[in-house]
Amino acid sequence: MMGTGIIMRRELASYFTTPLAYIFIVIFLMMSGVFTFYLGRFFERGQADLISFFNFIPWLYLILVPAIAMRLWSEERKSGTIELLMTLPVTVVQAVLGKFLAAWLFVGVALMLTFPVWATVNYLGEPDNGVILASYLGSWLMAGGFLAVGSCVSAATKSQVVAFILTLVICFIFVAAGFPMVLDAFTEWAPLWLIDGISSLSFLTHFDAVSRGVIDLRDLLYFLIMTVCWLAATTIVINIKKAD
Repeated sequence: MMGTGIIMRRELASYFTTPLAYIFIVIFLMMSGVFTFYLGRFFERGQADLISFFNFIPWLYLILVPAIAMRLWSEERKSGTIELLMTLPVTVVQAVLGKFLAAWLFVGVALMLTFPVWATVNYLGEPDNGVILASYLGSWLMAGGFLAVGSCVSAATKSQVVAFILTLVICFIFVAAGFPMVLDAFTEWAPLWLIDGISSLSFLTHFDAVSRGVIDLRDLLYFLIMTVCWLAATTIVINIKKAD
């Protein structure tokens, strides 16, 4: 695991040597405030909670997380530094985990920086902080799933733009699968087991369950399995393409 830690620290430090990290954090915090207090009609509703923030966060992730994930491997392959990386005393699995954990921690930092939003809500009322804490956990787990998808796509292409677009599309499909309008389109003709199956594949379905304050083992396993499967796919793709 030492190799994983080395890669993780290297990657995490690299985020803050470019404007990308700061641009991401600024946009994320600005949009968090807009979604919570403006689009979420916080003051008009007269309720002290972060429901509007967490309702919008999957859609915010759809744009911002692929922007982080697109550089995980595409940049290494385009510049040719992937060969140098593979000569280090680390395995492909350790490199994949290190890069993923660095990106996941970076998103976690961005989430923690929304603390003023939580503090404001607590100052203005008495929200259920247990539900808020569960929602933060769910949103971080969902970000991990998005990043794992992006890692695999990024490993398959040298173009960051292509990686961004494909990650966005794939993640959108996994989010939209649990959207009521999509499920309603199947209710007319599809059997119940198929509708439940489509819904169970959605990030949105499991995130909504966690964000209600109910931390079910099945939802945690969903995020874990999705993340592990996409990271395993990343390892396979890199082993196939590292000589390209």
